[in-house]
Amino acid sequence: MGIQMYLVGGAVRDELLGLPVQDRDWVVVGETPKSLLDKGFLPVGKDFPVFLHPETHDEVALARTERKTASGYHGFQFHTAPDVTLEEDLARRDLTINAMARAEDGTLIDPYGGQRDLAARCLRHVSDAFVEDPVRILRLARFAARFTDFSVAPETMALMRRMVEAGEVDALVAERVWQELARGLMERRPSRMIEVLRECGALARLAPELDRLFGVPQPPAHHPEVDTGAHLLLVLDECARIEAVLPVRYAALCHDLGKGTTPEDEWPRHLKHESRSAELADALSQRWRVPADCKELAELVAREHTHVHQSLSLSAEARLRLLERCDAPRRPERFALMLLACECDARGRAGLAARDYPQRPALLRDLAALQSVDQGAISAAALAAGKKGQAIGQAIQQARLAAIKACASDPPP
Repeated sequence: MGIQMYLVGGAVRDELLGLPVQDRDWVVVGETPKSLLDKGFLPVGKDFPVFLHPETHDEVALARTERKTASGYHGFQFHTAPDVTLEEDLARRDLTINAMARAEDGTLIDPYGGQRDLAARCLRHVSDAFVEDPVRILRLARFAARFTDFSVAPETMALMRRMVEAGEVDALVAERVWQELARGLMERRPSRMIEVLRECGALARLAPELDRLFGVPQPPAHHPEVDTGAHLLLVLDECARIEAVLPVRYAALCHDLGKGTTPEDEWPRHLKHESRSAELADALSQRWRVPADCKELAELVAREHTHVHQSLSLSAEARLRLLERCDAPRRPERFALMLLACECDARGRAGLAARDYPQRPALLRDLAALQSVDQGAISAAALAAGKKGQAIGQAIQQARLAAIKACASDPPP
């Protein structure tokens, strides 16, 4: 086609790291929107000119520069022109490891030392333009969770702290915060995202409920790591180890929020922290506009995780009430996810990652026993016996309790 087109960003980075390349983004230099349209490219961009290649359908963007015009994420003005160079386009990117390009003939273009920082396992900003977009703080924290052996350059951490102090993080919109944090929770080591956000001060602005968990002690008999924040990090990484889905990881993030509000004179005990955790999880979910499946599971785990941990010592009546409070018969998939989050909570403790968690299979057996109760048949028999209304409900409840008791008396294989 006779155009200067370069593979840029994450595709180049991952290729150099020997990782699978998921998405390929391209930049063209020396063109205009009209010239690309004339060559058969299809326009798809709204904020700035992005096109689909007529043959490969990869995304292709015009080389551009950008200028900060207001605070927050949206305050940018983009400039595209045939004289914008590839180096100018790469300069506006966040990290040096994302500011490399490869020409179609295979030549690597690396004007800002991305290859050097890949070798040094370092996350470093390209230029002071980093400060113009607070989303970059979240992206860097997410990359720290993905590339677990990379460290943050001291000058980049200092820059992020200045951004936080200047109030840039406060201008972030909820949807973008959740988008980046959700992606970070799904990385290989989500604890690192929390650590980076905490170190630069962004966690205290975005989620003070989480930030204040650090330094709050717990009973060492149950929590050898003692610190509530340290426990949270261990639980998140246990979720990642078992490759849990996002709702489970978000529930793990929120399960102990109430411990941050326990009066110091009650430490290290945290009486009734479960109800406080559920309320704080609800508030955080609303603030971040979290999807319903994540929000509901987080509140459920926060409210019930202690009861689940204690379930082996509960009576059949108490276990039945637990399953009913969790709406387990109607929402069995959600109940199973709740138990998985509770298991991660139990294992996310110093030296206890390999502990057994018999509560999960035991409660799943209880649920299976409940589901085996034929409520329709019980109702029909009760009606035939002349029972009505409340009496039919009592008959069903007695059958459900009998099923739980029978399950408890039948030891697992």
